[in-house]
Amino acid sequence: AGSVASRRRIGYLPEVSLYYPFMKGREVLELYGGLHGLSRVELRRRIPELLARVGLADQGETLLKNFSKGMQQRLGLGVALLGSPDLVVLDEPTSALDPIGRADVRQVIRNLKQRGATVFLNSHLLSEGEQVCDRVAVLDHGRVIAIGSLDELIGGATTVRLRVTQLTSVAEQELRRYGAVTVEADWYTFATVAAAEVPSLVEEVIRLGGRVHAVEQRRRSLEDRFLQLLDGGGEP
Repeated sequence: AGSVASRRRIGYLPEVSLYYPFMKGREVLELYGGLHGLSRVELRRRIPELLARVGLADQGETLLKNFSKGMQQRLGLGVALLGSPDLVVLDEPTSALDPIGRADVRQVIRNLKQRGATVFLNSHLLSEGEQVCDRVAVLDHGRVIAIGSLDELIGGATTVRLRVTQLTSVAEQELRRYGAVTVEADWYTFATVAAAEVPSLVEEVIRLGGRVHAVEQRRRSLEDRFLQLLDGGGEP
């Protein structure tokens, strides 16, 4: 379980933060700050700063029964940051928030990183993790099936869509060496192509007699990689 001193260096935000509805936002922070061992003097200094930091600067005297789910999530984040922790564990911190709230949480995480804190972020919103995480672990039923930096997991792979005409079925088969390809009308979509190979792919289409009318390129996302991993495709 660790010592009390070590636990004071940890901040935790559960997925669902439940507080007494008859309390005010400020009172919740005072309660948890006292449990954390912070003095009244330190709490008077820290609480206004924390409320502002999580976007609740004018809500300190508001009863929690009047808080929306997103406001409660923001307050829970404030509780997690009370002791200036070295390790912060956040479970779905943006699930109840609007786009502005999600952007605020991302900035809080970046500030923690700049301060030297370690942040463990659990989220099903993979785009959120992609914007703030240095390393990512993908879990399937509690088992880690991939772990690494974003570059290691995603790499330089891109999804490429080509609008092509005059391409024969034989030529289509030859193009499969660039990876999985789906065809819909005149659009050929290559799910995973190394960014450096895109020019050679276009040249190959032309060499095979195809006429290229458009090229669309999108870097593969963390969600793309996640779906590939859960589909059983371990290799990029």
